[in-house]
Amino acid sequence: MSMSAPGSPELLDVTTDDITDPLCSSVSPVQLHFEDITSAAFKIKSGVLVTPCMRSHLSELTGMDVYLKKDFLQYTGSFKERGACYALLMLPEEQKRKGVISASLGNHALALSYHGHRLNIPVTVVMPTVAPIMKIQACEQHGARVVVQGNDMGDAKRIAMQLSKDQDLVYINGYDHPHIMAGQGTLGLEIADQVSNLDAVIVPVGGGGLIAGVALAIKTLYPKTIIIGVESVRCASFSRALEAGKPVYTPIESTLADGLAVPMVGYNAFATAAPLIDKMVMVKEEWIAIAILRLVELEKCVVEGAGAAGLAAILAGHLSELKGKKVVLPLCGGNIDTTILGRCLDRGLACDGRLLKFSVTVSDRPGGIAELCRQMASIGISIKDIMHERAWIQSDVFSVEVKVVCETRDIEHANMLKKMLYENYKRVIFGEIPSPSLLGSENVLASGHV
Repeated sequence: MSMSAPGSPELLDVTTDDITDPLCSSVSPVQLHFEDITSAAFKIKSGVLVTPCMRSHLSELTGMDVYLKKDFLQYTGSFKERGACYALLMLPEEQKRKGVISASLGNHALALSYHGHRLNIPVTVVMPTVAPIMKIQACEQHGARVVVQGNDMGDAKRIAMQLSKDQDLVYINGYDHPHIMAGQGTLGLEIADQVSNLDAVIVPVGGGGLIAGVALAIKTLYPKTIIIGVESVRCASFSRALEAGKPVYTPIESTLADGLAVPMVGYNAFATAAPLIDKMVMVKEEWIAIAILRLVELEKCVVEGAGAAGLAAILAGHLSELKGKKVVLPLCGGNIDTTILGRCLDRGLACDGRLLKFSVTVSDRPGGIAELCRQMASIGISIKDIMHERAWIQSDVFSVEVKVVCETRDIEHANMLKKMLYENYKRVIFGEIPSPSLLGSENVLASGHV
């Protein structure tokens, strides 16, 4: 049942927390133990897939021996099933009858909804208004009661905590509940079993539950393996927590990696993960977009921004010390809205120089625009969009400004177009490529006049 939650508690100041979660305490955080993870692995094995961890075509591109842990192949499309399944299985029988509640941007809600339906446990999820529509609808289809309210995860969590108190429902924190963290750690156990002599694991970080479980599992079995966390620059709450020495509230902005947009990391997750993380990096949105594009093109893997964050860190050049090393990237989620996917692919193509925008002044006499199109066609350029402007042009009245969005094969092809236009037209302006350094040249197709 979907609802806008009339009568739900009034939104509180996002920096306050009047209702506390007894299992997620700032005063006495719980540190996960390796035995918790092995116990979870045994209990969830009949309900959660062991996903493949395969060597990637990206190895040649990155100069690393890259393995992809494809946890987006779980039934609900993310690693969150591991923790959700274990947390539900560990509930007392009386609470299984009453049900559970949680706040989530999507993947945790999906996992709880699916496994709650499978185990006949009632589930309520509170999702902020920024949650993807696809994930909201999927939760409803799994039989969950969905409350869509709150501007971000901080608001949604407080609403869920109030409802848990009013309706006597167990609140299951999506990244800080000890059973959730233990379940997520089973992904690390699988990686350790599937890839021998691994040098590093690059883990996307939101609330910290995944990196806490994976880091503990990997470091226990392979102490010398490097654990690297990756965040978007728009929601770098774990990096801020490391600077402060404790979880702190961090203002977040909208990001392609919506699954990582958690304003404050978990107390238990931070206590467990902080001593085990070797490096934290932050990536820009452009790199997340290009990582999504690379995974679609080279691996035929459709992943969400959070799932592509690890590859984004490599492509951005933040992890050059791993050249020649054996590296595992957990592709932790694949639930990306189709509209967002289209935008990501376009942005990635623009970063590659394969989607270009330019304006050129041509003759307004008959055949002027046709000649431009003919010249572009002669070198194999595909026009995606074209429009012309007469009224605001500043040159003579016999000229027209033509604005073109076109597709090229690669950066060499784009430079061929650039050369052709500059040789035949007096005024050409190219739009900036979002990340020119990605193409190996800081000056390729930069904005300019000729």
